[in-house]
Amino acid sequence: MPSTIHASAVLVGARAVLIRGPSGSGKSRLAFDLISAAGGPMRFARLVADDRAELEAAGGRLLVRPAPALAGLIEVCGLGIRRLPYEPVAVIGLVVDLAAADAQRLPGPEQARITIEGIPLARIAVAPGEAAFARVIAALHMPESAV
Repeated sequence: MPSTIHASAVLVGARAVLIRGPSGSGKSRLAFDLISAAGGPMRFARLVADDRAELEAAGGRLLVRPAPALAGLIEVCGLGIRRLPYEPVAVIGLVVDLAAADAQRLPGPEQARITIEGIPLARIAVAPGEAAFARVIAALHMPESAV
């Protein structure tokens, strides 16, 4: 049975970025920025969910779907709710936690991974008020072993 959380998700290439954080932390903004970057830093990016997402562990992977009533809808600050093409389901590959209390300039392994519904995932913890977009792009394009 899927669980519903307050989060946004964007399919970037073959894996989705799950964006979590408190209200007003910039989840929709980061989702829209990632979608808008398609064709530039990323070849493909499409909305999966905004505001509410359904999560389900299946076959060792964590799946994300939009809440049915919000499928294809995203809030664009200053413009309101807009309709976009969306993916009905995606496999999560990266979790971004906005306004994270445990964010560090040089995160250790305990900040760089998270387990959700028994599935271990890569994680980026972003401090309150810090920009996340460049960090997410870097994580998507740079393998961990590059350091």
